[in-house]
Amino acid sequence: MPRPLEPVGRASRIGLGIAFFVVFVAVWAAATLGGFVSRTFLADPITMVMDGWTLLTRFGFAADIAVTVWRVVGGFILASLVAVPLGILMGAYKPVEASLEPFVSFARYLPASAFVPLLILWAGIGETQKLLVIFIGSVFQIILMVAVAVGQTRRDLVEAAYTLGCGDRSVVRRVLIPANAPDIAEILRLVLGWAWTYVIVAELIGSSSGIGHMIIDSQALLATGQMIFGIIVIGLIGLISDFLFKAANRALFPWRLA
Repeated sequence: MPRPLEPVGRASRIGLGIAFFVVFVAVWAAATLGGFVSRTFLADPITMVMDGWTLLTRFGFAADIAVTVWRVVGGFILASLVAVPLGILMGAYKPVEASLEPFVSFARYLPASAFVPLLILWAGIGETQKLLVIFIGSVFQIILMVAVAVGQTRRDLVEAAYTLGCGDRSVVRRVLIPANAPDIAEILRLVLGWAWTYVIVAELIGSSSGIGHMIIDSQALLATGQMIFGIIVIGLIGLISDFLFKAANRALFPWRLA
C-alpha cells in the first residue's frame, strides 16, 4: 500500500480509474446476465447499449441531450454571474457578510425540487422554469463558498497592498480577486456537478424534451435499459465537463492546480 497522501503518477491514475470502471461493468454484467438480478428491474449492459443505440438512431435522443446541456449551462452561467460578485462582496466586506450570510445559509438548505411546483405556477413549463430550478439550486451554494474562500485570504497580502498605497477597491480588484481566482474556479467546477442533479429534477415534471423526460417516459414502459443509458449519458457528459474544467483551471492557474 502507498503511504498516506503520496501522489500517484498520471499514467497510474488513468489506469486505476479505467480499471475500476471495468470492474464495475463486470460485476453488473455478472449480476444481470448470470440471472442473479431480474432484467425487468435492471437491464444488462448489452441490452442497455442496444436500447441506447435505438434511442440515438430512431428517437432523436441526441436532441434531448443537447436540450439538457443547454439548460444546465444556461442556468449555471446565470447563477455564476449573480453569485460570484455577491460572494466576493460578502468575503471582502464584513457588514455585507453580516447582512447576507444568515439568509444565504438558510436558503442553501432549501431543496431546489421543492420550488418546482411554484416555478411552474410562476413561469409555466417552458425553458424559464428549468433554468430557474438550476439557478436556485446553484446560486446560494456558490455565494457562500466564494465568500468563505475570499474571507480566508492571507492578511499579509492585504496589508502589503495597503502599505504600497492601494485603496479599498484596489485591494479587492488587485489582491482578493486574483488571490482567490483559482479557488473560485474550483468552486464553480464542483457546483456544476450539482447543477446536473437539478436539471433532471426540473425535467421530470412538465417537460416534453430532455434526458429527464426520456427517463420518466422509459419508466412507464419498464424500459430499464433506456433509463440506465440516460443516467450513464449524464455521467459521461459530467465527467467530460469536469475534465474540461480541470484543464482550463490548470491552464489559467498553473501555480495552484497540479
